[in-house]
Amino acid sequence: MDSDLLPGFVPLNSLSDEALSQAAEQGREVPLAVGQLLFQRGDADASCYYLLAGQIALDAGNGTPPLLIRAGSEAARHPLARLKPRRYSALAQTPCRIAAFDEAALDGLIAQDLTTACEVMAFAGNDPYWMFDLLRNPAFANVPQANLHALFERFQPKPVKAGEVVVHQGDPVGDYYYLIREGHAQVVRRNEAGWELVLAKLGPGDGFGEEALIAHAARNATVAMLSDGLVMCLSAADFDTLLKEPLVRKASPSEALKLLRGGHADLIDVRLTDEFKQGSLKGSFNIPLCLLRLRAGTLDSRRVHILVCDNERLSSIAAFILAQRGLDARVLAGGLGALKQASDKTPD
Repeated sequence: MDSDLLPGFVPLNSLSDEALSQAAEQGREVPLAVGQLLFQRGDADASCYYLLAGQIALDAGNGTPPLLIRAGSEAARHPLARLKPRRYSALAQTPCRIAAFDEAALDGLIAQDLTTACEVMAFAGNDPYWMFDLLRNPAFANVPQANLHALFERFQPKPVKAGEVVVHQGDPVGDYYYLIREGHAQVVRRNEAGWELVLAKLGPGDGFGEEALIAHAARNATVAMLSDGLVMCLSAADFDTLLKEPLVRKASPSEALKLLRGGHADLIDVRLTDEFKQGSLKGSFNIPLCLLRLRAGTLDSRRVHILVCDNERLSSIAAFILAQRGLDARVLAGGLGALKQASDKTPD
């Protein structure tokens, strides 16, 4: 559905451009022929309808003349007989076009967008578009509001040019975490033989640089800009306190066992493939950390992803990467040995 059709309708006219685009993706157009019913009095359906074109008669069924709603009129700016059960039957008097939405999904989108707008207004600063983008990033759903206030103040903008290298593979542990605000970049790793592997393409809203900060190790990949743009820089200290702590969640061995036995979780070993083949936990599957960004899109967003390695270091990085993508990711506290010990102590 074309999002340009929606701004004239209430309360869609209160939505941001991004939320309008999401609403358009949720909606569908329904054509009605003359005399065709859209819904009947007494229906308790889950849909919400707006009149895009034509004329609809709303009949209360009590002998009174029907209400005539014409596209483009003030009455047509509102949902058609929205109260449930329906108090009217809706009959097309001319060929009509209807915008149909799942009411619960639309209400959720509106609530989220308006809540975001209220939060943005409460924050200091004069850059609301950046704030909107940050708040809509799924990763920040788990960041306390007080942290968000601080983040808006502490992210520093850095203009970048196409071809510019922001992070060099092999550099000592860095001072910053980065979020791309404008432009695109790619993540490349060079192996010992000199071959380069493109690990990921990044765009607005994507972050990088967390691996070295979490592991306190040298940069393990190069990030170069594919276009002119703008990156936002967050110091290592602020990254640890404001982002890492709320996003890198842990699951105790007993919690992990409960989730796994309940069928609600997957166990992902993020070590190298050779290490995984030498032995891992029963039921786990292997996605090496270096490939996690490439494979993240294949993971089921409805499940909990329990990440495991030897000592929590790699799994903490993996949890942060997946959390940035809105996935429920948790580090197995204690690593590989902890879950095996808990399993041995707990009866099936």
